[in-house]
Formats: sequence, C-alpha cells, structure tokens
Amino acid sequence: MPWLGYRGARERRCAQFHAMSAIVQFENVGLRYGLDSETLSDVSFSLAGGGFYFLTGSSGAGKTSLLKLLYLAQRPSRGVIRLFGEDVVTLPRKRLPGFRRRIGVVFQDFRLVPHLSAYDNIALPLRVAGMEESEVAAPVAEMLDWVGLGDRGEARPATLSGGEQQRVAIARAVIGRPEILVADEPTGNVDADMARRLLTLFEALNRLGTTIVVATHDLPLIAQVEGAQMMRLDKGRLADPTGMLRYPPRPQDRHA
Repeated sequence: MPWLGYRGARERRCAQFHAMSAIVQFENVGLRYGLDSETLSDVSFSLAGGGFYFLTGSSGAGKTSLLKLLYLAQRPSRGVIRLFGEDVVTLPRKRLPGFRRRIGVVFQDFRLVPHLSAYDNIALPLRVAGMEESEVAAPVAEMLDWVGLGDRGEARPATLSGGEQQRVAIARAVIGRPEILVADEPTGNVDADMARRLLTLFEALNRLGTTIVVATHDLPLIAQVEGAQMMRLDKGRLADPTGMLRYPPRPQDRHA
C-alpha cells in the first residue's frame, strides 16, 4: 500500500521509542458507573509499543468500557493509566485532545458524521492534522479502494449498509497512521473475506510501529495474526493475573 510507505523522521523516532517502551499501562484500574457495582475491577496490564493485542470476553465482560478508558473517553474511578509514559488520569483536560489525536478509534457504533460523504468522513483526520487538500485525495481514494468502497465515496452514511459504514469507520481510523489503534469488534458486520482484508490492513499498520488493540469475540480471527497476544476479561476482571494469555488458549480459557 503506497499510503503506508512514507514514514517521516518523527514517525521513525516514535516507532523506535515505543518499540522499547510500555506505551500503555493500567495499574489497579477500577471503573464504576454511579452507585452500580464496578464494571472493571483491579485491572492491571502493560502493552509494549508496536504490539498486536486482542481483548476477548463474553458480552458484558467490560471490553468496551476498557477501550473507552484507553482512548480517553472515560476516566477511571480509581487506579493509574499511563499512555506514552504519562499519567492521563491526572492530565489537565486541555491536554487531552493532543493525546486523542495520537489514537485511532474504530467505534462499535461507527460514529460517522451523517452529513458528510464516505470520502469526507475518511478525510477528516488528515484535514484536522492540517494536510493540504492536494495531498488528501490520493490516500483517501486508496483507502476507499482497499475497503471495497471505491465507487461509494460520495455516499452519505444513511445510504450505506451496516457493513459499509463499518468499513468507512475503519478507513477513517487508520488513515492518519495513529500511534495506537483501538478497534471495538471491527469485523462484526463484514463477511469472512472482508474481515481478512481488514485484518491485513491492521497488520500493515502494525508493521510500521502502530500498537493495535482489538476487542473481539472471534477466536479464529485471533489465530490469523502471528505473534498476537490476548487478554480475556471475565466479569470486569482480567482472567489471568499476568494480563496476557497464550494463543491457542489453554482448555480453561476456551470459553472466551
């Protein structure tokens, strides 16, 4: 993919730094909504920069809540979260946008801008980053082709199927080559062939140094990524005290 070919000096420095460092650290993190019982309890793990990680667990286990903490849409009730070496729990709110721009997110409900075309939704991260309009067209067209929507660039989200909207959301999340990519069930609305194609896109981004975190219940999908690691949540807690599980899983882990 030519779009993935260019790497500036800043990107190379970031990749070299993150490859040697923990880019994400959770320490005894808990999350409670109102007076309800904790959604997440005593969650601790560390993700090395440049890794490929899967988050699994049954419905209601807390996967989406954990991802919200990771992409800074939610603050924990307790514990410490460090991103890029900084404590983001105590981070002044005025600094949060700068951190969020370093993280690409594929939302489970897509969150496309309804009045913008598929093309313009995908172009948003590049325009926000200040890229000249003359530089935007080629990578956006390439991304549309890659996700199988080369002829749907002018379509508004309301005219796209659920699977097509999901592909636009994925293209938007990856086009800015974020340092961390967080994806919540990114293959839930596409067929097996497109799921493999999207996974190939994530792997290409990962080879450039982006840390990938994917929440999924699809264990065969995990098996397709060589060297990936897996965390499993069970009722808001990590199922393994070290945070990471082997794949293929041990017999007691097969119900993830």
